Amino acid sequence: FTDARQQKRGLFELADEGTLFLDEIGEMQPALQAKLLRFLEEKAFRRVGGSSDLHVDVRVITATNQDLEARVRDGRFRSDLYYRLNVLRVEMPPLRDRGRDVLLLARHFIATYCREFRRPPRTLDKAAEAVLLQYHWPGNVRELRNVIERATLLAEGDRLGPVDFDALHGVTSVAAAPADQI
Repeated sequence: FTDARQQKRGLFELADEGTLFLDEIGEMQPALQAKLLRFLEEKAFRRVGGSSDLHVDVRVITATNQDLEARVRDGRFRSDLYYRLNVLRVEMPPLRDRGRDVLLLARHFIATYCREFRRPPRTLDKAAEAVLLQYHWPGNVRELRNVIERATLLAEGDRLGPVDFDALHGVTSVAAAPADQI
């Protein structure tokens, strides 16, 4: 790189004898796919500006919300890389299909943000639980985390109610119902 004055270790080198997580692998450009495949096959890479290969022992875990098999069929993802990565496949259904996991995660995020922001402990009331369960969660767990962070920061009392989740669109009918009817 321009005006390099010292050696800088990259992620693969830093992960030697450990694990490297590559998120959104389905969005990777073809040129980078070829480089990743070479690395996975040889466990070696060359630093930018380097003249020799470095060997590392790295476990690679990848994630994507793309259908990689369809991308392989469409020619947008290398089949050889797909088969190299597909050693152990773990499918996670989207949050909207995981039922009451929404509430488990919400409670976890509430506790986390109460500690982080030095807020008193907070709980969800029944009407708020119904709002969270009814919502479609197109942004998946990241969206839930952000919604909970906002509610934890802005809530006035120790119980989070439907009004604390007014940022969720399309669930106001549940929010208007009395809590004992939900």
